[in-house]
Amino acid sequence: MGFGSYDESEQKDQSVDTDDDRGVNVHENDHDGDVSFDTDADSDELINQLQSMKDDD
Repeated sequence: MGFGSYDESEQKDQSVDTDDDRGVNVHENDHDGDVSFDTDADSDELINQLQSMKDDD
């Protein structure tokens, strides 16, 4: 047989035992919280601080 060939007899009658009761609830830990920062710095000050940290490396 050539490249990429397979035996079709192995492909039929495959069964998978699944347990639908054990699914993952992706909304289990949803929240509508607030974000707060422990600084009064504005965006420009934070960008300058980040740039100085990059320059130190």
